[in-house]
Amino acid sequence: MTRRFDFQQVDVFASAPLKGNALAVVIGADALSDSEMAAFANWTNLAETTFLLAPTDGQADYRVRIFTTERELPFAGHPTIGSAYVWLAAGGVPKGAEIVQQCGIGLVRLRRDGDRLAFAAPPLIRSDAVEPQLLARVAKGLGVAQSAIVASSWLVNGPEWLGVELASRAEVLALRPDKSLLAGLDIGVVARCAPTDGIDAQFEVRAFPADIASPEDPVTGSLNAGLAQWLLGSGRATSPYVASQGTAIGRAGLVHVEQIGTDIWIGGDSITVISGSVTI
Repeated sequence: MTRRFDFQQVDVFASAPLKGNALAVVIGADALSDSEMAAFANWTNLAETTFLLAPTDGQADYRVRIFTTERELPFAGHPTIGSAYVWLAAGGVPKGAEIVQQCGIGLVRLRRDGDRLAFAAPPLIRSDAVEPQLLARVAKGLGVAQSAIVASSWLVNGPEWLGVELASRAEVLALRPDKSLLAGLDIGVVARCAPTDGIDAQFEVRAFPADIASPEDPVTGSLNAGLAQWLLGSGRATSPYVASQGTAIGRAGLVHVEQIGTDIWIGGDSITVISGSVTI
């Protein structure tokens, strides 16, 4: 038996179509089984596909399940912002001043800043130093000398990111990783931008997840959430700041980071590219 569902494909962390990170969103997907969700996510061949469902927690406004082409994720950043954007566009009305999303890691808060949405970065589950032997493998896989790595840290907030800081934006953009040497690792790379770089961002970011077919992820909310906690916590960044991501693959993603009290908010614009229905 096939059923039709309202569907949107949106571009997240971008204010113009085709410049951010695409997300497929199936609305009102409560009737779908786990296997049907997984099969559709595999078919879209996008980094992530989400399914909007009725919440099971009374504090939540909606529930979302997030799938890559291969597995379900407890949390991811651009699917959180994109799903909230679609939920609001489909007529969703939050119970309070903030939007509350229920997902695999629990409840995630979002707030509206004009047309932009931002989520409160989940606390890092793990943020310890990277083992020297593993760091040597990462350097080799990235194609840089280990001495070029300014700092590194695990940044686990659902996804298990390994964060690496380089000295310059040019070094980040020059990377040509050998993914065979980085197998099984989700690598995020960041560098501070210099005034001479001529962009309206303070950091350049690239993400190389293990389980996507494309060489890199265009714009990554979960990675930027982990990086923000690492950079702000160590004093190497000040709030607010903007991170640029996707430059190396022709995108123009912008991630807006702001610390308010103890909360670190990860924000970005979204835009609908495809709207209609899907038969599953």
